[in-house]
Amino acid sequence: MGKLQDIRIEATVKTPQVSFNAATGSLTFTGKSLPENASGFFEPLYKWASDYAKSPAESTNLKFNVDYFNTSSVIWMGKILKVLTKIRKSDHILFVHLYFDIEEYDSMGEEDVRESLSPFLDVTADATCSVGIRLYGVDEEGNILKENIVLI
Repeated sequence: MGKLQDIRIEATVKTPQVSFNAATGSLTFTGKSLPENASGFFEPLYKWASDYAKSPAESTNLKFNVDYFNTSSVIWMGKILKVLTKIRKSDHILFVHLYFDIEEYDSMGEEDVRESLSPFLDVTADATCSVGIRLYGVDEEGNILKENIVLI
């Protein structure tokens, strides 16, 4: 297998900006995700993540800075997360980064945080690598104002 080529997709009105970098282990989704053909958009990203998981960087940072998404996007993003939790390096750490509007972040109680993390905890339950989740409160310009980390 040759060197994995990085992916860079510019955002559209209905699809997020995507940046996957194999060397740094940074995989980022930014913007809105409402693709009309979710399989067509996400399947190449899923295949890339599957190939990446076979020979990953030292650590992986999967960033979901998506402010609006549809059900099919969530399903595909979950599939990508699932394949990354199967990285078979005992010392590998997968960080999942989740971004929230600062007002939503500030109003989140412990139960709200659990509810927000529930889908991620379900997917990562049988992970073969270490997983950490970072929560961020961001302002309208995307500046990080507060952050928290949850280790699984």
